[in-house]
Amino acid sequence: QVRLVESGGGSVQPGGSLRLSCEISSIDYRRYSTGWLRQAPGKEREGVAEIDTYGDITVAQSVKGRFTISRDNDNNSMYLQMNDLKPEDTATYYCAAAPGSTIAAMLVRPDLGHWGQGTQVTVSS
Repeated sequence: QVRLVESGGGSVQPGGSLRLSCEISSIDYRRYSTGWLRQAPGKEREGVAEIDTYGDITVAQSVKGRFTISRDNDNNSMYLQMNDLKPEDTATYYCAAAPGSTIAAMLVRPDLGHWGQGTQVTVSS
């Protein structure tokens, strides 16, 4: 059973930074894409960033240049460094892992992969 546990959420002022962590139970990263999604109140879930099975990175346009995704395969951990946070970044952030698929596909088919429990990020002055 794949388990994902997020940490690092919290409240920050606009322009601030947070680093989210996701501990992933041992998986074969050659078979799994991993990434981050978020859902703001009253809005649809959206993809933030992902690392595919080839190690290629995709980042949403809305966060490009501000958010950085990384992964430490040896330590089964994934990170999302978030800089220059904006109020519109307020959301629950989920880490996810998808075998043989993409994180983006999980937006349409949540059952394609595995989800963490989510961690809240609030950006407010």
